Amino acid sequence: MARLKASSAAADPCEPLRASATRRTVTRRTVWSREVGWFVSIGIVSTVGQALLYWVLRLWWSPAAANLVSLLVLTVLNTEANRRLTFRHAAAGPARAHLGAGGLFVLGYLVTSGAVLWFKHAEPGASPAAETGVLAATSVAVTVVRFAVLRLAVFGSPARRRR
Repeated sequence: MARLKASSAAADPCEPLRASATRRTVTRRTVWSREVGWFVSIGIVSTVGQALLYWVLRLWWSPAAANLVSLLVLTVLNTEANRRLTFRHAAAGPARAHLGAGGLFVLGYLVTSGAVLWFKHAEPGASPAAETGVLAATSVAVTVVRFAVLRLAVFGSPARRRR
């Protein structure tokens, strides 16, 4: 009887399908973890870079102008780093990546500038360092949206976008 059970378990026709599904799940998790890890790392460096550039530019320029230039410079660098490292196996080329990021740049600029200008209105005597803190915190919120859009719409496969 024990031999019969062992031989019927070995002959389970669904076993290869289960094993394949398990491998796909592990692969998706691995890709997701790698993408999130690179995106977070690049995002931290970009946020610090933008904050520092904003703080320096803020010595001479208005909050909106300093934010525009610092965000523009770091968006180009951030997009290229994400294209090469985070989404390196995606079929999207540089043009598609930077055009998609351009739309996200406009959204990011409006949200971060709005937050800094609102803060400046609420706290007229606030220092550029305090503005930089608001800018960095708002940038983190924008980054979450940016990852989702880049992953799903810009760097996603055509099959994934059609679903």
